[in-house]
Amino acid sequence: MAVNNPYKAYQNNSVNTASPGELTLMLYNGCLKFLKLAKKGIEEKNIEMKNTNLIKAQKIVQELMVTLNMDVEMSKSLMSMYDYLNRRLMEANVKNDVAIIEEVEGYVVEFRDTWKQVIQTNRQQTYAQGGQA
Repeated sequence: MAVNNPYKAYQNNSVNTASPGELTLMLYNGCLKFLKLAKKGIEEKNIEMKNTNLIKAQKIVQELMVTLNMDVEMSKSLMSMYDYLNRRLMEANVKNDVAIIEEVEGYVVEFRDTWKQVIQTNRQQTYAQGGQA
């Protein structure tokens, strides 16, 4: 018999009802969460924690790469950046290097904040065009 977990149900519902833009924002936030946990793993000399969370962050970066629309010119630049971040995460994992994780974190924060602004701008334009409900 499964135990109901309201937080898990909320998470699943959030993902299932999110727009593509909101899903991308969730990916960036998830990546940042795993980077913080990986740094904590290094600081606490917990190699398993570091490795697990860096791999999760890499999987998110790889997912961002897969979802790029390569017909859009900007996607080519993003692909290069995501590839760089992915390689840096592998290097951070091998070297146990917090500084590399912080470098990647900086880029992910910039991507996340920019993406958040894009979502807000699109919402404002949608409401302006369709009138507010």
